[in-house]
Amino acid sequence: MNQHTIQSPVTLSGTGLHTGQKVACTLKPAAAGEGVRFVRIDLPGQPVIKVCPSSAVMDAGVTRCTIVQTDRARVLTVEHLLAALGGLSVDNVTIAIDGPEVPGLDGSSLDFAVAIKKAGIVELKSAPQEIFEIREPIIVAHKNAFLAIVPAPEFSVSYTLDYDHPALRSQFFTLSVDPETFERVLAGARTFCLQEEAEEIRAKGLGKGADRRNTLVMGRDGPLDNSLRFPDECARHKVLDIVGDLFLLGYGVRGAVVATKSGHALNRELVRKIDAQRKKYAATAFVPASLPPGGPALPAGRRVFNIDQIQKILPHRYPFLLVDRVIEVQQGKRGIGVKNVTINDGFFQGHFPAKPVMPGVLMVEAMAQTAGVVVLTSGLHSGKVALFMAIEAVKFRRVVSPGDQLLMEVEIIRDRERTASVKGTGKVDGEIVVEAQMLFSYTDASYLQA
Repeated sequence: MNQHTIQSPVTLSGTGLHTGQKVACTLKPAAAGEGVRFVRIDLPGQPVIKVCPSSAVMDAGVTRCTIVQTDRARVLTVEHLLAALGGLSVDNVTIAIDGPEVPGLDGSSLDFAVAIKKAGIVELKSAPQEIFEIREPIIVAHKNAFLAIVPAPEFSVSYTLDYDHPALRSQFFTLSVDPETFERVLAGARTFCLQEEAEEIRAKGLGKGADRRNTLVMGRDGPLDNSLRFPDECARHKVLDIVGDLFLLGYGVRGAVVATKSGHALNRELVRKIDAQRKKYAATAFVPASLPPGGPALPAGRRVFNIDQIQKILPHRYPFLLVDRVIEVQQGKRGIGVKNVTINDGFFQGHFPAKPVMPGVLMVEAMAQTAGVVVLTSGLHSGKVALFMAIEAVKFRRVVSPGDQLLMEVEIIRDRERTASVKGTGKVDGEIVVEAQMLFSYTDASYLQA
């Protein structure tokens, strides 16, 4: 399946469930590979928050919702909107929002799903969706709450809800999630709380925009001043939350989720562990570029390159060849490079020998070499070499030391006959350590001949 975006902008307005603030958000089309990004248009500089595992945060003061943030901005209660995007298989959207919280609307994903369908969902040709298949079981638990994902041929979620409450005993719901089933049986399931929890939530400064129309307040005999859309609506909403929280991965996942009494905190922990498993297999389960007959297949347009193949593409050699392998290459578009940082790297002899730190300029160079493999294997620049023209927007966020594995994710923003613009991000254990925008020019490989 290819990636999708929306055809035209669409705006939704309402009140934040926790902040009580009036807010409007406009969903706009985005290009392949951009993912989902929030833009806080009410703040100076309009900071951007990309939906990904590293932007999802834990906040002890706001435990009943999912938050994404950077060092400059945050957005609360994103899970119902993300569930609509994930459930309808929309991969790339820019969300301009003029406040700190996504509007609560009716407390479900239904209005978001209706708006997305109204805007139109369009396929992005030649841009395959990124899907990670779970390779081994992942389990997270806390007290009597349990959440796991195991290998399976499709994405499904099974949830057991069992409160010590007469209206919420032993609900079970399971669903193989696809756009049709999401819209039909899941999108309309609303958020809920127990009647005795309502005052406690307000006392913590939360739930300022919640009422009995957008939140099921469960009394002993059922919802107060409201009625259920489904007999097991509360269990369905828990499944909806899991779909929304797993969308934080930034890519699809194939596996079966099994949950009992879990909530947002365990959902976010599962996201981190899934992403760690993906990086583990990306770095170690290496597939040669020339696949033997009957061997494993890569998604269309993608290749991987070992060190011998990299040396046939790049002119760099020891001690200045700073990428060990390049994986998950989507030719001419994006790729991930791997640099295993060891104490044997020559630069550690002189760069703070007492406390070895990888030079920041070499982290940028490692990203540049990864980008070189991607652009020089696209078929457009055969017999060329890529040379630096400019580097900008460089940020170093933490040190890289011996024993770290540096994953360089590069995205080709623009590739022309003579120049290429590239965005690079370096990560260690899922945390961003360096980022930069780079501009290259192409010249004939004979330039490097003596």
